[in-house]
Amino acid sequence: MRRIKLTVAYDGTSYCGWQVQPNGITIEQVLNETLSSFFKQDIRVVGASRTDAGVHALGAVCTFDFDHTMPADKVAFAINSYLPDDIVVQCSEEVGPSFHPRYDAKEKTYIYKILNRKMPLPLERFDTHFYYYPLDEKKMNDAASHLVGEHDFTSFASPHYTAKTTIRNIYECSVSRSDEDIITIKIRGNGFLYNMVRIIAGTLMEVGGGKISPEDIPLILEKKDRDAAGPTAPAKGLTLVEVRY
Repeated sequence: MRRIKLTVAYDGTSYCGWQVQPNGITIEQVLNETLSSFFKQDIRVVGASRTDAGVHALGAVCTFDFDHTMPADKVAFAINSYLPDDIVVQCSEEVGPSFHPRYDAKEKTYIYKILNRKMPLPLERFDTHFYYYPLDEKKMNDAASHLVGEHDFTSFASPHYTAKTTIRNIYECSVSRSDEDIITIKIRGNGFLYNMVRIIAGTLMEVGGGKISPEDIPLILEKKDRDAAGPTAPAKGLTLVEVRY
């Protein structure tokens, strides 16, 4: 058996997230079915991250084992013809039998995009959250700087998290605005709790709107209380950019 690593980009708008579930179609399900059909064997992918319904990816990673002679770099080209237009394998490569896409990951990078203007733009409707009220991206960036480093992120995790520890190390957290009034929150770390990035985004939007001060972020971290942070931002603005090993 050979182990193949796939880097996958997808528009999560029409899917119920990554992980296979009974109530709707998922990215994992489509990959399993496409790979199994093409290679005429039962194939199940293992993902590095379980994105929620409506979340997107530019560099999601998964692996699968199969018994086939096709060169690893040709797998992406072979199956892309059979995948829907909103899922595209960016590259495929062979890895060792002990490689695990989740447990071997060293860091992940996400971005959260906010269209901050009076009227929405149709071309930004799928991967960007529209927010009408003015946001101060400089204050948001100041607040984001307080999240960098190793902290207990209990306040920024959904109460339904199942992780053994809520300690995470954030290497980068920044906020910038483009000329098109798109505010981008970029966050890079060694791992993330359930809904952590979306809660951070929702909290930074509260800062940008003047409801929370940038100096309140350390206090929110110290409270270790989900109610101390802001709301969970909508899924559509979130994109998994990269997983590094």
